[in-house]
Amino acid sequence: MRVFIDSDVIISSLLSSKGAAFKLLHEKDIIPIVSTASLKELRVVCKRLHIANDALETLIQKKCTVISLQIKTQGKYNKYVLDPNDFHVVAGATSAKALFLISYNLKHFRVENIKNDLKILCMTPALFLQYLRSN
Repeated sequence: MRVFIDSDVIISSLLSSKGAAFKLLHEKDIIPIVSTASLKELRVVCKRLHIANDALETLIQKKCTVISLQIKTQGKYNKYVLDPNDFHVVAGATSAKALFLISYNLKHFRVENIKNDLKILCMTPALFLQYLRSN
């Protein structure tokens, strides 16, 4: 199952091996996807939080699929976000043809619009894990 992972989920999984983010990234039937735009953001955040860069790179290499994201027009995705800095997340999920967008910052997204227009469900890691267990 193709799942687009927001950078906050990756950071959370690097900070704790006990939370839902870590468990999500280690689910065997999940293909976690990040974009090159998210990876750039992740490197900046890891540096700011003093998370070893090799920890991030190892996680990405072993657990994630990275897709190249070339965004020419932000406007196409602005209607799906409340924070204009997050448009690349919706663009990445769309480009990846993901069924799910996983983020701790759902308040930054117009979840219903994404669901209705793009057919992508937005969930937190814990809610997504519950969804998996119920199906």
